[in-house]
Amino acid sequence: MPDRPLAYFITFSTYGTWLHGDAPGSVDRGHNRFGTPWVEPDADRRADAHHRMSQEPYRLDAGRRAVVRDAVVDECRFRGWPLLAAHVRSNHVHLVVTADREPEFVMRACKATASRRLNEAGYDHPDRKRWTTHGSTKYLWREDAVAADVEYTLHRQGEPMAVFPDPSADGRSPSASEG
Repeated sequence: MPDRPLAYFITFSTYGTWLHGDAPGSVDRGHNRFGTPWVEPDADRRADAHHRMSQEPYRLDAGRRAVVRDAVVDECRFRGWPLLAAHVRSNHVHLVVTADREPEFVMRACKATASRRLNEAGYDHPDRKRWTTHGSTKYLWREDAVAADVEYTLHRQGEPMAVFPDPSADGRSPSASEG
């Protein structure tokens, strides 16, 4: 096995769009290890999480998705991290990236650059909460795992939104299944 993973599969969601207690479940400190079940949906827990929110949920429209995609691509290029796939959806972002840093650093850098670019583009106000505090970071140690997560990111997220690289460039038609 290599000393470092071949890539990371990173997912982060937008603020307030996936709360603890939501279906199909969520992750918390007691349910965050690979292979462990998610926290079961719980209407009371969801209501409590919603009540604690200081702003409305944040959704990415087409313009915002394009800004976020381009910011992620630029951040990865700037840092020398090969970006294998990215898909910016209305309420979450998937990345498959190779990096010489821990995935949490990659995620924070991409979120920060995306937020700065959204501010520069005049979307919202600078104090707008856009992202969840953390996200999901999966270490990919095998080439087949990298290929599977690239396939999932590009072709198994429903209708393509803001995608890198452009999935239509390889002659495939995207899957209609939601991911």
